[in-house]
Amino acid sequence: MSSRVSPEINASRTSTPTLRILQLTDPHLMADPDGELLGMNTRDSLDAVMALASKEPHAPDLVIASGDIAQDGSEVAYRIFQEKMSRYACPVIWFPGNHDDTEAMQRVTAGTRAEQRRVLDGGWQLIFLNSAVPGKVYGELAETELDFLRECLAQYPDRPTLIAFHHHPVDVNCGWMSEIGLTNSDVFMAAIAGHAQVKALLWGHIHQSWDEERDGIRLMATPSTCIQFAPGSTEFSIDEQAPGYRWLDLYADGTLNSYIRRAEDYAFTVDMNSQGY
Repeated sequence: MSSRVSPEINASRTSTPTLRILQLTDPHLMADPDGELLGMNTRDSLDAVMALASKEPHAPDLVIASGDIAQDGSEVAYRIFQEKMSRYACPVIWFPGNHDDTEAMQRVTAGTRAEQRRVLDGGWQLIFLNSAVPGKVYGELAETELDFLRECLAQYPDRPTLIAFHHHPVDVNCGWMSEIGLTNSDVFMAAIAGHAQVKALLWGHIHQSWDEERDGIRLMATPSTCIQFAPGSTEFSIDEQAPGYRWLDLYADGTLNSYIRRAEDYAFTVDMNSQGY
């Protein structure tokens, strides 16, 4: 049973969140400071999104950067991202997407909080998985990732849990994306089946908002901090919407609120006629 949830609405709550999360995804940074993706300077667009997020009434307790950190896979791009993330006093968790060079990323994140695989905070368990397959656009969770997931779920059966990775595990109504999601999503879904503590799945990759509830689990994707893809498109299509981020408020009772905001005041141009990137 699934139902769409409006990602633009911040439902009011009387209780206080135990964990506040900012998700930034798919910044596609480059070594070249003037580097553009389909006409958009990706450093500038990330700065605009972060500036908007800084206006939230509370600072985040955690930032999740859900893949495609770099477009060119350069160590320089990862160091630029690391520098930009240094403004946050809280942990910033990174994991790779299909455009990332995992080895270059790990050289930058090694020994830092960015490479944490699991966070226990605010009464919640947050699990971060690597769905990237070197040299491929589609994603897959290796057996080692699935074993790690199963172990985490078995260890904390009573903690509400959010699981984050890069690739989409469900159909998102875009024909051209049907072959580039999580190819073993059936195995993943079987791994979490029967674990009532799993409350939310969070990903990037699709450069658009997605928010629905299915069998009691909130399924969420987030706009890129750079270019956007057109929802409901059959072929590769760019959307004119502004870059954005997702905010999540997690509560002690296992519920959550989430919404997206877009940098509507950011002036940008994008190649609407592009057939890919």
